[in-house]
Amino acid sequence: MAKSDSMGRGDVPCRSCTEFKSWSKQMSMPGKDKSQLPRTDCPLDKNELGRSTWGFLHTMAAHYPESPSQEQVRDMKSFFSLLSSFYPCEYCAKDLRDELKVDPPQAKSQHDLSQWLCRLHNKVNVKLGKKEFDCTKVNERWRDGWLDGSCD
Repeated sequence: MAKSDSMGRGDVPCRSCTEFKSWSKQMSMPGKDKSQLPRTDCPLDKNELGRSTWGFLHTMAAHYPESPSQEQVRDMKSFFSLLSSFYPCEYCAKDLRDELKVDPPQAKSQHDLSQWLCRLHNKVNVKLGKKEFDCTKVNERWRDGWLDGSCD
């Protein structure tokens, strides 16, 4: 992706590449009423994009076939390669491309894909100083609902 494509207006990073607080400081405009709450219909910032993407990816992995066809395995691996090429945050996309070289997607079953994705997500969490998720609970979290019935 060309630098100008990912940056948007001049040298100001797009919301997909920055946190809202950083972006809003860069985009602050004189005369704007600072007491107004941020709109909810604005482009996603980096944190919102990340949460939404992880939610989608984990849900997709949770519903992946337990015994996928060779074509489904190939398509899933291609999906992650393409995601790493087109993800709106160039820094995140490059990080994913690098990670895919070291640890390519494991897509031979729903279990393998969900566990691989959980490990990938935990690597990102560690880089961001966030808590790691217990990968034994991925299907509970993303497919079946918590064992205590709180999702029913």
